[in-house]
Amino acid sequence: MPESLKKLIDIIAYLPWIWEKSAARLWFFLLKANSTYVSNFSKQLEKIKTQIKTCNSCFGYTDNDNWICSICSDNSRDQDVICVVEDYLDLISIEKLKIFKWQYHVLWWSISPVNWILPKDLKFQELFEKVKKLKYKEIILAINPNIEWEATSMYIKENLLNIDINITKLSKWLPNAGYIEYADEITLINAFKWRN
Repeated sequence: MPESLKKLIDIIAYLPWIWEKSAARLWFFLLKANSTYVSNFSKQLEKIKTQIKTCNSCFGYTDNDNWICSICSDNSRDQDVICVVEDYLDLISIEKLKIFKWQYHVLWWSISPVNWILPKDLKFQELFEKVKKLKYKEIILAINPNIEWEATSMYIKENLLNIDINITKLSKWLPNAGYIEYADEITLINAFKWRN
């Protein structure tokens, strides 16, 4: 096997959830693909670090020339509700439903001392400041139901005790240890619809 292909397989196999056999299939696809496609693919990969940045409001992602993302800049969205998610993929999953039009806040994980992730490592202070300033009526904790979820939910509730806001969480429609990112549409819609 050519050395350049070995290096490409190693790079692809480094990606999460990609095993060596899958990496080999991907390089074979790229090798056989149209050169225009490969060129465009390469250009888009390069743009990841240069043309995408963190939104200054929700801490999701936006284009490099914008301070805030298209969701945060959309004034037609419900300004009374903010949905707190663990990561950007959860936000994308919820937005794909095209039903709920509220604000978001991305924590970028849950509290997990086992994994050395403490409150100071996440976007909690920004959330608390936002809630106090913008006076939301409801904060939805759309956090994946697992052990870390309990610690994260309790931390948020304890820090908002003196704020007049309705704090809700997803209903049991979302199974324990289930991930928002992988939930089917009906399950996810019902989890939000019957939140309490």
